[in-house]
Amino acid sequence: MSRLLIHVEGETEETFVNEVLASYLYGYGYTKISARLIGNARQRDRRGGIRAWNSVRKDILNHLKEDVECFSTMMVDFYALPQAGERAWPGRAGAAQLAFSEKAASVERALLADICNEMGNGFEQARFVPYVMMYEFEGLLFSDADKLGLGIGKPELSPTFQAIRDQFTTPEEINDSPLTAPSKRIINLVPNYEKPLMGTLAILEIGLDAIRKECPLFRKWIERLEQWPR
Repeated sequence: MSRLLIHVEGETEETFVNEVLASYLYGYGYTKISARLIGNARQRDRRGGIRAWNSVRKDILNHLKEDVECFSTMMVDFYALPQAGERAWPGRAGAAQLAFSEKAASVERALLADICNEMGNGFEQARFVPYVMMYEFEGLLFSDADKLGLGIGKPELSPTFQAIRDQFTTPEEINDSPLTAPSKRIINLVPNYEKPLMGTLAILEIGLDAIRKECPLFRKWIERLEQWPR
């Protein structure tokens, strides 16, 4: 059992999985690695944002049931997860009140518990490992300020990006305020920032090694993926 499907939130994450992460993880024994946009992300309505958990859960459950010899994980932004109403994701509302070190883990535990409950007795819970990025994908881009600047074609902004990075212990801690979230900080400096294009170029420039070094929560997720096929 060495097939891996990674459910992702958007096209930038999809490219990251297919062009950066997959080539690395194949060295650990996987026979197939692919990314899947959750909840028909390309067909979202104009409200934007990630789909309701009920919709995303259906995709994950279908995959786990259809391919009983696979591993499944997911890569989603903490910042974007719906907190209330029918669209809410398990654990997200309560996690808002927790210390940074507990936020992602709290949501991940809630997601895993919900999937295990839906799959029923006999489900091998190791087959599904959720990963919640803190606070969003753009936080990873601050792992290397110089390459972030180069990747988006704004090398003159690299010192400013570095100054933002230096305010936090890790890039993952760049906060989730609507005014100061990682993506908002980039947009304030680059008003025409387009995540699918510029985010992809930046992540390809930065590479996996820098992100692993700078982002401990991301590194922990990768280490879990490294162990699965063995």
